Amino acid sequence: MSERLPYVPGFADRRSPESPKRAGRALREAVPRRAHAGFSAVPGRPDAVAAVEESNHGRIAELVPIRVGRMAATPFSFLRGSAGLMAYDLAHGTPATGVGAQLCGDAHAANFGLYGDARGGLTIDLNDFDETVRGPWEWDLKRLAASLVLAGREAGAAEDVCRAAAHDAAGAYRHTLRLLARMPAADAWNAVADEELVSHAEAHDLLGTLQRVAEKARRNTSARFAAKSTRETGDGGRVFVDAPPVLRRASDAEAAAVASSLAEYLGTLPEDRLPLLARYAVHDVAFRVVGTGSVGTRSYVVLLLDHRGEPLVLQVKEARPSVLRPYAASAGFAEPEPEHEGRRVVLGQQRMQVVSDTLLGWTTVQGRPYQVRQFRNRKGSVDPAALTAGEIDDYGRMTGALLARAHSHSADPRLLAGYCGRSEELDEAVAAFAVAYADRTEKDHAELVAAVRSGRLAAEQGV
Repeated sequence: MSERLPYVPGFADRRSPESPKRAGRALREAVPRRAHAGFSAVPGRPDAVAAVEESNHGRIAELVPIRVGRMAATPFSFLRGSAGLMAYDLAHGTPATGVGAQLCGDAHAANFGLYGDARGGLTIDLNDFDETVRGPWEWDLKRLAASLVLAGREAGAAEDVCRAAAHDAAGAYRHTLRLLARMPAADAWNAVADEELVSHAEAHDLLGTLQRVAEKARRNTSARFAAKSTRETGDGGRVFVDAPPVLRRASDAEAAAVASSLAEYLGTLPEDRLPLLARYAVHDVAFRVVGTGSVGTRSYVVLLLDHRGEPLVLQVKEARPSVLRPYAASAGFAEPEPEHEGRRVVLGQQRMQVVSDTLLGWTTVQGRPYQVRQFRNRKGSVDPAALTAGEIDDYGRMTGALLARAHSHSADPRLLAGYCGRSEELDEAVAAFAVAYADRTEKDHAELVAAVRSGRLAAEQGV
Protein backbone atom coordinates (compact mmCIF):
# COMPACT_ATOMS: atom_id res chain seq x y z
CA MET A 1 0.00 0.00 0.00
CA SER A 2 1.31 3.43 -0.91
CA GLU A 3 2.56 5.57 1.97
CA ARG A 4 2.48 8.71 -0.15
CA LEU A 5 -0.51 10.14 1.74
CA PRO A 6 -0.50 10.75 5.49
CA TYR A 7 -3.18 9.56 7.88
CA VAL A 8 -5.92 12.20 8.12
CA PRO A 9 -7.50 12.50 11.60
CA GLY A 10 -11.23 12.01 11.54
CA PHE A 11 -11.04 9.38 8.78
CA ALA A 12 -10.35 5.66 9.01
CA ASP A 13 -6.67 4.66 9.00
CA ARG A 14 -6.10 2.64 5.81
CA ARG A 15 -2.98 1.12 7.38
CA SER A 16 -4.82 -0.37 10.37
CA PRO A 17 -4.67 -4.18 10.23
CA GLU A 18 -7.45 -4.67 12.79
CA SER A 19 -10.81 -5.92 11.55
CA PRO A 20 -13.73 -4.44 13.54
CA LYS A 21 -15.66 -7.65 13.11
CA ARG A 22 -12.80 -9.73 14.56
CA ALA A 23 -12.48 -7.25 17.41
CA GLY A 24 -16.18 -7.71 18.14
CA ARG A 25 -15.79 -11.49 18.21
CA ALA A 26 -12.84 -11.14 20.57
CA LEU A 27 -15.02 -9.23 23.03
CA ARG A 28 -17.04 -12.41 23.59
CA GLU A 29 -14.07 -13.81 25.53
CA ALA A 30 -14.14 -10.95 28.02
CA VAL A 31 -17.95 -10.60 28.15
CA PRO A 32 -19.71 -13.78 26.96
CA ARG A 33 -23.07 -13.08 25.39
CA ARG A 34 -24.79 -15.37 27.88
CA ALA A 35 -23.56 -13.08 30.67
CA HIS A 36 -26.27 -10.60 29.74
CA ALA A 37 -28.96 -12.97 31.02
CA GLY A 38 -30.75 -12.41 34.29
CA PHE A 39 -30.80 -9.59 36.80
CA SER A 40 -30.66 -9.27 40.54
CA ALA A 41 -30.60 -6.00 42.47
CA VAL A 42 -27.23 -5.25 44.05
CA PRO A 43 -26.91 -4.47 47.78
CA GLY A 44 -27.40 -0.79 48.39
CA ARG A 45 -29.77 -0.32 45.47
CA PRO A 46 -31.86 2.84 45.95
CA ASP A 47 -35.32 2.34 47.37
CA ALA A 48 -37.79 2.68 44.48
CA VAL A 49 -39.92 5.32 46.21
CA ALA A 50 -36.85 7.28 47.28
CA ALA A 51 -35.62 7.16 43.68
CA VAL A 52 -38.91 8.67 42.49
CA GLU A 53 -38.68 11.37 45.16
CA GLU A 54 -35.12 12.15 44.12
CA SER A 55 -36.10 12.38 40.46
CA ASN A 56 -38.81 14.91 41.38
CA HIS A 57 -36.28 17.42 42.71
CA GLY A 58 -36.20 20.60 40.65
CA ARG A 59 -39.59 19.97 39.05
CA ILE A 60 -42.58 22.28 39.44
CA ALA A 61 -44.03 21.17 42.77
CA GLU A 62 -47.72 21.42 41.89
CA LEU A 63 -47.20 19.13 38.87
CA VAL A 64 -45.33 16.39 40.72
CA PRO A 65 -48.57 14.62 41.82
CA ILE A 66 -49.52 14.29 38.14
CA ARG A 67 -46.17 12.62 37.44
CA VAL A 68 -46.53 10.27 40.41
CA GLY A 69 -50.09 9.43 39.37
CA ARG A 70 -48.97 8.54 35.85
CA MET A 71 -46.10 6.39 37.13
CA ALA A 72 -48.40 4.61 39.57
CA ALA A 73 -50.86 3.64 36.84
CA THR A 74 -49.05 0.43 35.72
CA PRO A 75 -45.63 -1.21 35.98
CA PHE A 76 -44.95 -0.19 32.37
CA SER A 77 -45.75 3.41 33.27
CA PHE A 78 -43.40 3.15 36.26
CA LEU A 79 -40.60 2.00 33.95
CA ARG A 80 -41.25 4.92 31.63
CA GLY A 81 -40.64 7.37 34.46
CA SER A 82 -37.68 5.64 36.09
CA ALA A 83 -34.85 5.79 33.56
CA GLY A 84 -32.45 6.86 36.31
CA LEU A 85 -33.23 3.87 38.52
CA MET A 86 -32.76 1.47 35.62
CA ALA A 87 -29.48 3.18 34.70
CA TYR A 88 -28.29 2.51 38.26
CA ASP A 89 -29.26 -1.15 37.89
CA LEU A 90 -27.57 -1.50 34.51
CA ALA A 91 -24.38 0.16 35.73
CA HIS A 92 -24.12 -1.84 38.94
CA GLY A 93 -25.75 -5.15 38.13
CA THR A 94 -25.03 -6.01 34.49
CA PRO A 95 -21.92 -6.61 32.36
CA ALA A 96 -20.79 -4.20 29.67
CA THR A 97 -18.74 -4.87 26.55
CA GLY A 98 -17.09 -1.45 26.69
CA VAL A 99 -18.36 -0.55 23.22
CA GLY A 100 -20.07 2.81 23.21
CA ALA A 101 -22.81 4.33 21.10
CA GLN A 102 -24.97 7.41 21.24
CA LEU A 103 -27.81 6.21 23.46
CA CYS A 104 -31.40 7.32 23.36
CA GLY A 105 -31.16 6.82 27.12
CA ASP A 106 -34.86 6.03 27.39
CA ALA A 107 -35.43 3.51 24.61
CA HIS A 108 -38.61 1.97 25.99
CA ALA A 109 -41.23 0.66 23.60
CA ALA A 110 -43.41 3.80 23.71
CA ASN A 111 -40.57 6.08 22.60
CA PHE A 112 -40.74 5.04 18.96
CA GLY A 113 -43.16 6.71 16.59
CA LEU A 114 -44.06 8.44 13.37
CA TYR A 115 -43.31 12.06 12.58
CA GLY A 116 -43.25 14.31 9.53
CA ASP A 117 -40.25 14.96 7.34
CA ALA A 118 -39.48 18.16 5.43
CA ARG A 119 -41.37 17.03 2.33
CA GLY A 120 -44.59 16.14 4.13
CA GLY A 121 -43.96 12.41 4.30
CA LEU A 122 -43.88 10.27 7.43
CA THR A 123 -40.91 8.49 8.91
CA ILE A 124 -40.67 6.16 11.90
CA ASP A 125 -37.84 6.18 14.42
CA LEU A 126 -36.91 6.81 18.02
CA ASN A 127 -38.51 10.08 19.02
CA ASP A 128 -37.54 11.04 22.60
CA PHE A 129 -33.99 12.04 23.48
CA ASP A 130 -34.21 13.84 26.82
CA GLU A 131 -31.72 11.40 28.37
CA THR A 132 -29.42 10.94 25.37
CA VAL A 133 -25.75 10.41 26.20
CA ARG A 134 -22.87 8.27 24.98
CA GLY A 135 -22.77 4.97 26.82
CA PRO A 136 -22.90 1.14 26.56
CA TRP A 137 -25.05 0.09 23.61
CA GLU A 138 -26.48 -2.78 25.67
CA TRP A 139 -28.36 -0.38 27.94
CA ASP A 140 -30.76 0.83 25.25
CA LEU A 141 -31.40 -2.72 24.05
CA LYS A 142 -32.10 -4.05 27.54
CA ARG A 143 -34.44 -1.17 28.37
CA LEU A 144 -36.36 -1.82 25.16
CA ALA A 145 -36.59 -5.55 25.87
CA ALA A 146 -37.78 -5.10 29.47
CA SER A 147 -40.39 -2.56 28.36
CA LEU A 148 -41.78 -5.00 25.81
CA VAL A 149 -42.31 -7.62 28.51
CA LEU A 150 -44.12 -5.10 30.71
CA ALA A 151 -46.21 -3.75 27.84
CA GLY A 152 -47.18 -7.28 26.85
CA ARG A 153 -48.19 -8.13 30.39
CA GLU A 154 -50.29 -4.98 30.60
CA ALA A 155 -51.99 -5.96 27.34
CA GLY A 156 -52.82 -9.37 28.82
CA ALA A 157 -50.48 -11.38 26.59
CA ALA A 158 -49.25 -14.78 27.76
CA GLU A 159 -45.84 -14.84 29.41
CA ASP A 160 -44.25 -16.77 26.54
CA VAL A 161 -45.50 -14.09 24.13
CA CYS A 162 -43.98 -11.32 26.26
CA ARG A 163 -40.66 -13.14 26.45
CA ALA A 164 -40.74 -13.79 22.70
CA ALA A 165 -41.19 -10.06 22.03
CA ALA A 166 -38.03 -9.29 24.01
CA HIS A 167 -36.17 -12.19 22.38
CA ASP A 168 -37.14 -11.12 18.88
CA ALA A 169 -36.35 -7.45 19.51
CA ALA A 170 -32.79 -8.52 20.32
CA GLY A 171 -32.80 -10.82 17.30
CA ALA A 172 -33.91 -8.02 14.97
CA TYR A 173 -31.27 -5.75 16.47
CA ARG A 174 -28.63 -8.40 15.76
CA HIS A 175 -29.88 -9.20 12.24
CA THR A 176 -30.01 -5.52 11.31
CA LEU A 177 -26.44 -4.94 12.46
CA ARG A 178 -25.28 -7.89 10.38
CA LEU A 179 -27.08 -6.42 7.35
CA LEU A 180 -25.52 -2.99 7.90
CA ALA A 181 -22.07 -4.47 8.44
CA ARG A 182 -22.13 -6.05 4.97
CA MET A 183 -23.16 -2.88 3.15
CA PRO A 184 -21.06 0.01 1.81
CA ALA A 185 -20.79 2.65 4.54
CA ALA A 186 -22.83 5.31 2.71
CA ASP A 187 -25.59 2.83 1.86
CA ALA A 188 -25.71 1.51 5.42
CA TRP A 189 -26.12 5.01 6.85
CA ASN A 190 -29.65 5.36 5.45
CA ALA A 191 -30.51 1.67 5.18
CA VAL A 192 -33.66 -0.04 6.41
CA ALA A 193 -35.86 2.59 4.81
CA ASP A 194 -39.29 3.04 6.33
CA GLU A 195 -41.06 1.52 3.34
CA GLU A 196 -38.92 -1.63 3.78
CA LEU A 197 -39.13 -1.77 7.56
CA VAL A 198 -42.17 -4.04 7.93
CA SER A 199 -40.71 -6.62 5.54
CA HIS A 200 -37.22 -6.40 7.04
CA ALA A 201 -38.56 -6.94 10.56
CA GLU A 202 -41.18 -9.47 9.41
CA ALA A 203 -43.77 -7.31 11.16
CA HIS A 204 -46.66 -7.99 8.77
CA ASP A 205 -49.23 -8.48 11.55
CA LEU A 206 -48.50 -4.89 12.64
CA LEU A 207 -49.21 -3.38 9.22
CA GLY A 208 -52.86 -2.50 9.90
CA THR A 209 -52.01 -0.81 13.19
CA LEU A 210 -49.23 1.21 11.56
CA GLN A 211 -51.57 2.34 8.79
CA ARG A 212 -54.15 3.53 11.34
CA VAL A 213 -51.47 5.36 13.32
CA ALA A 214 -50.17 6.97 10.11
CA GLU A 215 -53.65 8.19 9.15
CA LYS A 216 -54.04 9.75 12.59
CA ALA A 217 -50.51 11.22 12.48
CA ARG A 218 -51.21 13.04 9.21
CA ARG A 219 -54.01 14.92 10.98
CA ASN A 220 -51.86 15.69 14.04
CA THR A 221 -50.61 19.10 12.94
CA SER A 222 -49.97 22.57 14.32
CA ALA A 223 -53.09 23.77 12.48
CA ARG A 224 -55.30 21.16 14.15
CA PHE A 225 -53.82 21.86 17.59
CA ALA A 226 -54.24 25.61 17.13
CA ALA A 227 -57.83 25.21 15.98
CA LYS A 228 -58.69 23.35 19.19
CA SER A 229 -56.47 25.25 21.64
CA THR A 230 -56.65 28.91 20.55
CA ARG A 231 -59.26 31.59 19.89
CA GLU A 232 -59.34 34.61 17.63
CA THR A 233 -58.68 38.07 19.03
CA GLY A 234 -60.21 41.34 17.96
CA ASP A 235 -57.12 42.37 16.00
CA GLY A 236 -57.15 39.27 13.82
CA GLY A 237 -54.60 37.32 15.83
CA ARG A 238 -55.03 34.22 17.98
CA VAL A 239 -54.22 33.36 21.60
CA PHE A 240 -54.22 30.13 23.58
CA VAL A 241 -57.23 29.11 25.67
CA ASP A 242 -56.65 27.73 29.16
CA ALA A 243 -57.34 23.99 29.52
CA PRO A 244 -56.13 23.19 33.06
CA PRO A 245 -54.16 21.38 34.26
CA VAL A 246 -52.57 20.50 30.91
CA LEU A 247 -52.53 23.90 29.18
CA ARG A 248 -52.51 27.44 30.57
CA ARG A 249 -51.59 30.78 29.06
CA ALA A 250 -48.21 31.97 30.27
CA SER A 251 -48.02 35.07 32.43
CA ASP A 252 -46.85 38.25 30.73
CA ALA A 253 -43.37 37.87 32.24
CA GLU A 254 -43.13 34.18 31.25
CA ALA A 255 -44.37 34.83 27.75
CA ALA A 256 -41.93 37.68 27.24
CA ALA A 257 -39.01 35.57 28.47
CA VAL A 258 -39.89 32.65 26.18
CA ALA A 259 -40.50 34.88 23.18
CA SER A 260 -37.22 36.73 23.72
CA SER A 261 -35.34 33.44 23.91
CA LEU A 262 -36.29 32.63 20.33
CA ALA A 263 -33.58 35.02 19.14
CA GLU A 264 -30.97 32.67 20.64
CA TYR A 265 -32.84 29.71 19.12
CA LEU A 266 -32.55 31.18 15.64
CA GLY A 267 -28.78 31.24 16.08
CA THR A 268 -28.74 27.46 16.54
CA LEU A 269 -30.50 26.74 13.23
CA PRO A 270 -28.93 26.30 9.80
CA GLU A 271 -29.03 29.61 7.97
CA ASP A 272 -31.30 28.26 5.25
CA ARG A 273 -34.14 27.85 7.81
CA LEU A 274 -34.15 31.51 8.81
CA PRO A 275 -36.07 32.93 5.83
CA LEU A 276 -38.89 30.48 6.59
CA LEU A 277 -39.26 31.52 10.22
CA ALA A 278 -38.96 35.18 9.23
CA ARG A 279 -42.38 34.79 7.60
CA TYR A 280 -44.04 34.04 10.96
CA ALA A 281 -44.86 36.38 13.84
CA VAL A 282 -44.98 35.33 17.50
CA HIS A 283 -48.56 35.65 18.81
CA ASP A 284 -48.81 33.83 22.13
CA VAL A 285 -47.12 31.50 24.63
CA ALA A 286 -48.69 28.85 26.87
CA PHE A 287 -47.37 26.39 29.45
CA ARG A 288 -48.17 22.76 28.60
CA VAL A 289 -47.71 19.62 30.71
CA VAL A 290 -45.80 16.88 28.86
CA GLY A 291 -45.28 13.02 28.97
CA THR A 292 -44.74 10.70 31.95
CA GLY A 293 -41.03 11.14 32.65
CA SER A 294 -41.04 14.85 31.81
CA VAL A 295 -44.01 15.92 33.92
CA GLY A 296 -43.01 18.79 36.18
CA THR A 297 -40.35 20.13 33.84
CA ARG A 298 -40.99 23.48 32.20
CA SER A 299 -42.45 23.23 28.72
CA TYR A 300 -44.06 25.90 26.58
CA VAL A 301 -45.85 26.04 23.27
CA VAL A 302 -45.34 29.14 21.12
CA LEU A 303 -47.97 30.13 18.58
CA LEU A 304 -46.60 31.56 15.32
CA LEU A 305 -48.83 32.82 12.50
CA ASP A 306 -47.88 33.56 8.91
CA HIS A 307 -49.33 36.30 6.65
CA ARG A 308 -52.45 34.20 6.03
CA GLY A 309 -53.02 33.44 9.69
CA GLU A 310 -51.83 29.85 9.26
CA PRO A 311 -50.21 28.54 12.44
CA LEU A 312 -46.90 26.94 13.25
CA VAL A 313 -46.48 25.84 16.86
CA LEU A 314 -43.06 25.41 18.45
CA GLN A 315 -42.41 23.54 21.68
CA VAL A 316 -39.82 25.05 24.02
CA LYS A 317 -39.04 22.25 26.47
CA GLU A 318 -36.71 22.34 29.46
CA ALA A 319 -33.62 20.17 29.04
CA ARG A 320 -32.48 18.75 32.37
CA PRO A 321 -29.17 16.89 32.76
CA SER A 322 -29.35 13.29 31.55
CA VAL A 323 -30.02 10.90 34.43
CA LEU A 324 -27.72 8.42 32.66
CA ARG A 325 -24.66 10.66 32.61
CA PRO A 326 -23.11 9.70 36.00
CA TYR A 327 -23.73 6.00 35.35
CA ALA A 328 -22.30 6.14 31.85
CA ALA A 329 -19.21 7.79 33.35
CA SER A 330 -18.84 4.96 35.87
CA ALA A 331 -19.05 2.51 32.95
CA GLY A 332 -16.09 4.18 31.25
CA PHE A 333 -17.87 6.78 29.14
CA ALA A 334 -17.02 9.98 31.00
CA GLU A 335 -17.59 13.10 28.93
CA PRO A 336 -17.15 16.78 29.68
CA GLU A 337 -20.23 18.44 31.12
CA PRO A 338 -22.38 19.62 28.20
CA GLU A 339 -22.04 23.30 27.40
CA HIS A 340 -25.84 23.41 27.04
CA GLU A 341 -28.30 20.61 27.88
CA GLY A 342 -30.61 21.58 25.03
CA ARG A 343 -27.71 21.31 22.62
CA ARG A 344 -26.91 17.86 24.04
CA VAL A 345 -30.47 16.69 23.33
CA VAL A 346 -30.52 18.12 19.82
CA LEU A 347 -27.12 16.72 18.80
CA GLY A 348 -27.94 13.32 20.30
CA GLN A 349 -31.19 13.22 18.35
CA GLN A 350 -29.48 14.20 15.10
CA ARG A 351 -26.80 11.54 15.64
CA MET A 352 -29.39 8.78 16.01
CA GLN A 353 -32.21 9.63 13.60
CA VAL A 354 -32.05 9.23 9.85
CA VAL A 355 -34.30 12.28 9.45
CA SER A 356 -34.71 14.91 12.16
CA ASP A 357 -37.03 17.87 12.61
CA THR A 358 -35.78 20.64 10.33
CA LEU A 359 -36.52 23.27 13.02
CA LEU A 360 -34.69 21.51 15.85
CA GLY A 361 -32.63 23.86 18.01
CA TRP A 362 -32.02 25.09 21.54
CA THR A 363 -32.21 28.18 23.69
CA THR A 364 -32.05 29.52 27.25
CA VAL A 365 -35.02 30.92 29.20
CA GLN A 366 -34.32 32.71 32.47
CA GLY A 367 -31.05 30.82 32.90
CA ARG A 368 -32.49 27.37 32.17
CA PRO A 369 -31.58 25.35 29.05
CA TYR A 370 -34.32 24.33 26.65
CA GLN A 371 -34.66 22.40 23.41
CA VAL A 372 -36.92 23.77 20.67
CA ARG A 373 -38.78 21.71 18.09
CA GLN A 374 -41.95 21.67 16.05
CA PHE A 375 -45.04 20.72 18.04
CA ARG A 376 -47.48 18.23 16.57
CA ASN A 377 -45.33 17.69 13.50
CA ARG A 378 -47.62 14.90 12.25
CA LYS A 379 -46.56 12.79 15.19
CA GLY A 380 -48.13 9.42 15.83
CA SER A 381 -47.29 6.53 18.09
CA VAL A 382 -48.21 2.93 18.72
CA ASP A 383 -49.38 2.16 22.26
CA PRO A 384 -47.44 -1.06 22.89
CA ALA A 385 -49.64 -1.91 25.88
CA ALA A 386 -52.70 -1.99 23.60
CA LEU A 387 -51.28 -4.41 21.02
CA THR A 388 -52.63 -7.90 20.49
CA ALA A 389 -50.54 -10.97 21.22
CA GLY A 390 -49.83 -11.30 17.51
CA GLU A 391 -48.69 -7.69 17.21
CA ILE A 392 -46.42 -7.29 20.25
CA ASP A 393 -43.83 -9.66 18.80
CA ASP A 394 -43.89 -7.82 15.46
CA TYR A 395 -43.53 -4.52 17.30
CA GLY A 396 -40.53 -5.91 19.17
CA ARG A 397 -38.81 -6.86 15.89
CA MET A 398 -39.56 -3.48 14.33
CA THR A 399 -38.25 -1.46 17.28
CA GLY A 400 -35.19 -3.70 17.59
CA ALA A 401 -34.33 -3.01 13.95
CA LEU A 402 -34.83 0.73 14.41
CA LEU A 403 -32.60 0.76 17.49
CA ALA A 404 -29.81 -1.03 15.60
CA ARG A 405 -30.04 1.51 12.79
CA ALA A 406 -29.85 4.37 15.31
CA HIS A 407 -26.83 2.89 17.12
CA SER A 408 -25.01 2.22 13.84
CA HIS A 409 -24.68 5.97 13.26
CA SER A 410 -22.25 6.29 16.18
CA ALA A 411 -20.89 2.75 16.65
CA ASP A 412 -19.33 0.70 13.86
CA PRO A 413 -21.95 -1.93 12.90
CA ARG A 414 -19.12 -4.32 12.00
CA LEU A 415 -17.86 -4.23 15.59
CA LEU A 416 -21.34 -4.73 17.09
CA ALA A 417 -22.21 -7.41 14.55
CA GLY A 418 -19.00 -9.25 15.36
CA TYR A 419 -19.96 -9.35 19.03
CA CYS A 420 -23.65 -10.18 18.52
CA GLY A 421 -22.86 -12.97 16.04
CA ARG A 422 -25.02 -15.39 14.11
CA SER A 423 -26.49 -17.50 16.90
CA GLU A 424 -29.42 -16.62 19.17
CA GLU A 425 -27.24 -16.65 22.27
CA LEU A 426 -27.54 -12.89 22.80
CA ASP A 427 -31.27 -12.95 22.03
CA GLU A 428 -31.85 -15.60 24.72
CA ALA A 429 -29.76 -13.69 27.24
CA VAL A 430 -31.52 -10.37 26.64
CA ALA A 431 -34.92 -12.07 26.90
CA ALA A 432 -33.95 -13.62 30.24
CA PHE A 433 -32.79 -10.23 31.49
CA ALA A 434 -36.00 -8.59 30.27
CA VAL A 435 -38.22 -11.00 32.20
CA ALA A 436 -36.14 -10.65 35.36
CA TYR A 437 -36.10 -6.87 35.14
CA ALA A 438 -39.83 -6.72 34.42
CA ASP A 439 -40.37 -8.71 37.64
CA ARG A 440 -38.20 -6.22 39.53
CA THR A 441 -40.14 -3.30 38.03
CA GLU A 442 -43.43 -4.80 39.14
CA LYS A 443 -42.09 -4.88 42.70
CA ASP A 444 -40.91 -1.28 42.40
CA HIS A 445 -44.30 -0.25 41.07
CA ALA A 446 -46.04 -1.99 43.98
CA GLU A 447 -43.83 -0.02 46.39
CA LEU A 448 -44.82 3.23 44.70
CA VAL A 449 -48.52 2.35 44.87
CA ALA A 450 -48.15 1.54 48.57
CA ALA A 451 -46.42 4.89 49.15
CA VAL A 452 -49.32 6.68 47.45
CA ARG A 453 -51.90 4.80 49.49
CA SER A 454 -50.05 5.52 52.73
CA GLY A 455 -49.91 9.24 51.95
CA ARG A 456 -46.14 9.36 51.62
CA LEU A 457 -46.52 10.59 48.03
CA ALA A 458 -49.37 12.63 46.60
CA ALA A 459 -50.74 11.40 43.29
CA GLU A 460 -53.26 12.81 40.85
CA GLN A 461 -54.82 10.10 38.75
CA GLY A 462 -56.19 10.28 35.23
CA VAL A 463 -54.38 13.44 34.10
